[in-house]
Amino acid sequence: MTKNIHHNVTIPEELSGMRLDQALSKILTDYSRTQIQEWIKSESIQVDGKLAKSKQIVIGGETIDVNAALKVQPTWEAQNIALNIIYEDESLMIINKPVGMVVHPGAGNYANTLLNALLHYCPDLNELPRAGIIHRLDKDTSGLLVIAKTAAALTHLTLQLKNRTITRIYQAVITGVLTSGGKVDAPIGRHPIQRKRMAVMDTGKVAVTHYRIMERYRAHTRVKVQLETGRTHQIRVHMAHIHHALLGDPVYNGRLQLPKGATPELVEQLRKFKRQALHASELGLVHPRTLEPMSWRAPLPDDMAKLIESLRNDTPTFEQNDYDY
Repeated sequence: MTKNIHHNVTIPEELSGMRLDQALSKILTDYSRTQIQEWIKSESIQVDGKLAKSKQIVIGGETIDVNAALKVQPTWEAQNIALNIIYEDESLMIINKPVGMVVHPGAGNYANTLLNALLHYCPDLNELPRAGIIHRLDKDTSGLLVIAKTAAALTHLTLQLKNRTITRIYQAVITGVLTSGGKVDAPIGRHPIQRKRMAVMDTGKVAVTHYRIMERYRAHTRVKVQLETGRTHQIRVHMAHIHHALLGDPVYNGRLQLPKGATPELVEQLRKFKRQALHASELGLVHPRTLEPMSWRAPLPDDMAKLIESLRNDTPTFEQNDYDY
């Protein structure tokens, strides 16, 4: 569904020397630079009566006519759902998402999502694509997400994500005992048969994951994982690819295997842990307004903390490399 929009503006002299899309993004602040670029490509913008060019430089004084179709966002219900807000200002929010919450409505999940909660908490987010959600976490992955509150912040943060300058660090518990950290550089795409799964495949998109050891247990390892790219299920797919799938992962880990001689406490924890042991624990970015670097941390959720405690108790001489919280 779309609606027609029209704007007639003049480029001020102080924007002289800028590319047209850059200049318009400063004038038409309700729209992202990406949206403006799409309008230029679709011949929806004219400069002094002539079709705009993608890399056109402005000198000031030009008359700009925008006659374009704007995609109308689906109408999602605002719901009064509690949010764990770690940080908030006029430009952005940092949310600590709980296990079990879907980020964005979709097939089978049209309500009780993070987006529904955001629209209730901040109704103005309805004016932004995806209610300002910059990136996503799987339903059963907990941890930090950044939400843009303005069009300018959305554009800036989306560009940071594209340029891989947003730092996203996770903690995970994987099956098997690692001897060292490393990097997985393997393209990921949609599984050709099982369409709900992703897989390492030559025709996939570039995907790079870095990991290092935090703690070793008798039959598992706790790792710190940093994403260089952000493909769907990336950490889950990459760790399974190197034969160290995430503990509890119902899609990529297969049948639960109990370590021989495990304590009753650990057996109980392993049997009731029904999700991937993955938590987005650290997030870093450049603030879109102040341009200052900022970072946040989120402690492990209770279920994962109890699981790790049971793994330690099962391994009296467990090796600890980087335990900080």
